[in-house]
Amino acid sequence: MSFLLKSMVSGQVKNLGLGGGDEEKKEEGGASDPAAAAGMTREEYEEYQKQMVEEKMERDGMFAQKKAERATLRVHLREKYRLPKCEQDENQIQMAREDVDLPEELRKMVNEDEEEEDGKESFIGQIHNLQTMDVDQIKEKAQATFSEIKQAAEQKCFLM
Repeated sequence: MSFLLKSMVSGQVKNLGLGGGDEEKKEEGGASDPAAAAGMTREEYEEYQKQMVEEKMERDGMFAQKKAERATLRVHLREKYRLPKCEQDENQIQMAREDVDLPEELRKMVNEDEEEEDGKESFIGQIHNLQTMDVDQIKEKAQATFSEIKQAAEQKCFLM
C-alpha cells in the first residue's frame, strides 16, 4: 500500500516539474535486469530460464498424458455400458499425440470386471449361482411373505 502511495505522490511531484521522478528510475533500473535481481550472472539466469521452460513442458506433457488416459478409460466405460460418446474425450486423446493406453492397473480391473460379467451371463455361471443358493432360506422367506400377505388380507376382508 505504501508503494502505491509513494508512486502516486512521486507521479504528482513529477507532473509539477519538481523532480521526484529520478528515484523511480533508479528503483526500476535495478529491477530491469532480472539476473542481477536474482543474484546470478546473465548466462546462469538464461540457463535457469531454459531449465524452467523445459520442466514446464515436461509437466504439461505428463498432465496431458494423464488426461488422455482418463479419457480413454471413460471411452472404454461408455462402450462397455453402451453410453453415448463424448467428443471432448476424443479430443483429449488426440491432443496427447501419443499412443494412449489404459494404465496397467486399470486394464487389470477392467479385464476382471469383464471376466466376472462373462461368467455371470453364461449358462454355466447361472448354474453355479443356483448351486450357491440356500434353498431352505428361500423357502422360509417365501412362506413368511405368504403368511404376512394372508394375515393382511384377513384383516382387511371380513368374508374370509
